[in-house]
Amino acid sequence: MTTATVSSLQSAPGLGRRKAKNNIATAVITGSFLLALIPLVWLLWTVISKGYSVIIQQGWFTEDQSGITNRRAGGGVLHAVIGTLQQVAVASIIAIPISIMVAIYLIEYGSNSRLATWASFMIDILTGIPSIVAALFIYAVFVTSFGGVQQGFYVSLALVMLMIPVVVRSTEEMLKLVPNELREASYALGVPKWKTIVRIVLPTALSGIVTGVMLGVARIAGETAPLLVLVGYSQTTNWDLFSGSQGSLPGMINDQAPNYTLPHPADRMWGAALTLILIVMGLNLLARFFTRFSKITN
Repeated sequence: MTTATVSSLQSAPGLGRRKAKNNIATAVITGSFLLALIPLVWLLWTVISKGYSVIIQQGWFTEDQSGITNRRAGGGVLHAVIGTLQQVAVASIIAIPISIMVAIYLIEYGSNSRLATWASFMIDILTGIPSIVAALFIYAVFVTSFGGVQQGFYVSLALVMLMIPVVVRSTEEMLKLVPNELREASYALGVPKWKTIVRIVLPTALSGIVTGVMLGVARIAGETAPLLVLVGYSQTTNWDLFSGSQGSLPGMINDQAPNYTLPHPADRMWGAALTLILIVMGLNLLARFFTRFSKITN
């Protein structure tokens, strides 16, 4: 293409308008991104500035709140960290395999079947269920109907209902992104469908699936309604998920919030909030490391 031809194309009547529209769209998208960052940065700065001085105190991660009153400083977050990690871990162990298998069925096997349609519809319903409704359902089934005692395990069951739709939808989208050519090449070599899914499809979509799992964990880690309905808050450390009241980070924040005007409860509330953010961030970094390591080994 000659220089004269390029110059004539650049001077085309519509080129200036297209450039202007492109610049406007770029400015709008960039401005929207920066606008969305404002509340995020503000939130992080507030939590870090108010909670940092608390979490670096001696005994914060090694002590619980046994014997600590609203007008007394001290104590730690050990009981709340243990409760949160146990409840989230049990919920994840139950929800992750179920969610991934449901997503595999919907994408790889279900196609346009009636069962897949109903399963997708139910997932959509679960996506919009408030956490308090999930907690009340578990309470009605296991406490009211079967005479169970409020415990941390019931909290995990309620969190499962909240985690499943997040992981299913994210896994679905990641499986859709896997090129069909990879599946067809595997089938052409005589590899069974189940082995193609396990050895080809899932490893290809692994990083996205792990990201979806972390979104699900972040979704349930800060839930408070199931804690209020299904287990009482305890200031002492309780390792038994199946008996007695149990502390948790959202429960600790909720317990200290009514006394926010007092200095020590306010400090403990912000410290618990920052601790929860650090745990979720640590789990995300661990997941990133896992996906990167798995890619290297493969």
